[in-house]
Amino acid sequence: MSEASEQPGTKKGLTGTALRVVTVLPLIPIILWMMFAGPDWLWQIFILGAIAIGGYELMAMKVPSSRTLRAWGSASSVLLGCSILLIQSFAAIYGAILIIVLGAMVWSLLQEDPLQDASVRVGWLLGAPVYVGGAMSAVSLVRDFDPTGAWVLLTMVLAWGSDTAAYFIGRKFGSTKFSPRISPKKTLEGSAGGLATSVIGAVIMSFFLPALPVLDAIALGILAGAAGQAGDLFVSVLKRTSGVKDSGGILPGHGGILDRVDALAFTAPATWAYGHFIAGF
Repeated sequence: MSEASEQPGTKKGLTGTALRVVTVLPLIPIILWMMFAGPDWLWQIFILGAIAIGGYELMAMKVPSSRTLRAWGSASSVLLGCSILLIQSFAAIYGAILIIVLGAMVWSLLQEDPLQDASVRVGWLLGAPVYVGGAMSAVSLVRDFDPTGAWVLLTMVLAWGSDTAAYFIGRKFGSTKFSPRISPKKTLEGSAGGLATSVIGAVIMSFFLPALPVLDAIALGILAGAAGQAGDLFVSVLKRTSGVKDSGGILPGHGGILDRVDALAFTAPATWAYGHFIAGF
């Protein structure tokens, strides 16, 4: 869960919770329509737009001194996302990776100062498109599973159901710190509650997904739920080591795109892997 959820309201007259609701409420019907009834290209563009913003946010956190590198991080993330979503061939993905590697090499030579930070810049020039472009593309790929949109909803249940349950259960019953250095307010009780909620959500969804047996749903709920919590902590590490509270500010009350998809970017690949390699989509 974004650490932004614990901050006070940023608009006069609105509490933090009210601001989050006001921000997301108009988006819900639009996103649901795109998921279940919209054309494929529109959902792909939507996801690629999120990837572009997410890539920019990540580079802004890790290489804040260069706007050019932020733009490259955004563009390279979209490039990898396009090769996965639009072209869908090994040659295209391999070509995109080569361009990303070449770009990192060129940028390391063009912007060599400060030299002691060069390895960090190169690392994120390579890592940003893989994390943002690669992982977030799975949110679009799972829409292709039958029935259309239902598997995207499953990834959201696994991510945000766990996230929400962990937050409230942790507030009510939490006493044992889970990872105090990374996220001081997270507790083992909240984590366990979130994981249980992922399993329950996956089992409920299995009744609407013929390709997802109940036992598989339990396993997926555990694995994807744990992956989502790992994604949450991963983004917390990025923010804490960058000295920022939120990855961005595009969603008032929520923070940035990475704040909202921290868990989703990990549950979606896990769900895609199940659907592709086990369910046979």
